[in-house]
Amino acid sequence: MNNIKYFKLYFEKRMLRIFLLGIISGFPWVLIGSALSLWLKENDLSRSTIGWAGLIFGVYAINFLWAPLVDRLQIPFLTKKIGHRKSWIILMQLTIFLALLMWSFLDPTKNLFLVIMVGLAIAISSATQDITIDALRIEQIGENEGRSMAAGAAISVVGWWTGYKIGGVISLLSAEFLQRKGLENYWQLSFLGLSAIILICSIFLLYIPEKSSLQRKTTQDIADQKILAKMGYTNKFSKVISWLTGTLINPLTSFFKKNTVKVALGILGFIFLFKIGEAFLGRMSIVFYKEIGFSKTDIALYSKGIGWITTVVFTLIGGLFAIRMGLIKAMFVSGIIMALTNLMFSVLAWAGNSEILFAFTVLLDDLAAAFATVAFVAFISALVDRSYTATQYALLASIGTAGRTLFASSSGALVDWLNGDWAIFFIITALMVIPSLICLFLIKKNLKLND
Repeated sequence: MNNIKYFKLYFEKRMLRIFLLGIISGFPWVLIGSALSLWLKENDLSRSTIGWAGLIFGVYAINFLWAPLVDRLQIPFLTKKIGHRKSWIILMQLTIFLALLMWSFLDPTKNLFLVIMVGLAIAISSATQDITIDALRIEQIGENEGRSMAAGAAISVVGWWTGYKIGGVISLLSAEFLQRKGLENYWQLSFLGLSAIILICSIFLLYIPEKSSLQRKTTQDIADQKILAKMGYTNKFSKVISWLTGTLINPLTSFFKKNTVKVALGILGFIFLFKIGEAFLGRMSIVFYKEIGFSKTDIALYSKGIGWITTVVFTLIGGLFAIRMGLIKAMFVSGIIMALTNLMFSVLAWAGNSEILFAFTVLLDDLAAAFATVAFVAFISALVDRSYTATQYALLASIGTAGRTLFASSSGALVDWLNGDWAIFFIITALMVIPSLICLFLIKKNLKLND
């Protein structure tokens, strides 16, 4: 009976809004991940070049630097019309749309630097909209609705993977179709088609209700006034200083006061290390598929199409498990499952081009990724202070992205150093989760999560 009661949480009206926010967040990763990697690969650029191109994901690791500004600055005209959070998302969606139009005119063999710079613009826009998407998602649910927060995290992950997987299917199949038609600029034409998805998502976004930011603004203003009082004098300069301090410093001090310095550092260490192995695998997976003989259609079908279905199912199931077993235990279990499923890629590398084994490997990888991601998102969401939702969530998410990006950018170089021994590469990725679980074990008794 409890499982039925928990499952009903997924069908609340606000979960549909969270689902759309997840799609908007996940779609740009297709552009700068799978599509860009394969575009460069099919233009005969090296694995190392493709791997280092992944450094553009580094902006996700530092978006906490401008998250306080996104949390407080209003977009002229748009904010009053559609709301503070949605105005930032719409502005970033427009930027991504224009970037796709630019890509449609570029050739990576002649303009590699410019291609990467446009990809960087997409990454910056995506990382910026993620700041406010996550805040808007969290604010759809009450602060003390712990089970609904876990369910919302699951739906958000389903939305993210829907944007990522379905976007991947569309990009790969359209590129394959146009290539077979004999068009040399098949990737450029595909980017034009993908830009339509941006417009559709932006239209539906306008129908998501947004709570008034008055209470949050009042709390932040009170904090600014306390800083002014401590300074002992009031003028334009002191007001600027108090505003900057309240915007940049208060979210950090709030996090460390709630958890103590020792536990807070343990949390940051765990978040930084947890998904490094998954990122190494993910960054090189599409190159691996191509090298062992799978076509774009095979990749679209098994990795993106079927992968989306299994990810959705496993994410919803993973959400129920996270609700039942608790977030901390769920993090340990998901970490172990991630490591074990990475080893399946080693088996696929030894077996070679086997469609059955490919499908089975993708199935297990989706299970692990879905369970780990929903637990991870719910875990971070339960840590944030609602007065600084965007800033604190962006900080924690950025720390996780930093670990994945800083290390995973060398994934192509590692495969080259191993002389293309993919099996050993995947074994190494499986071992990478161990340090993060050690960090979590050391702090688990002192963690303070929202109910």
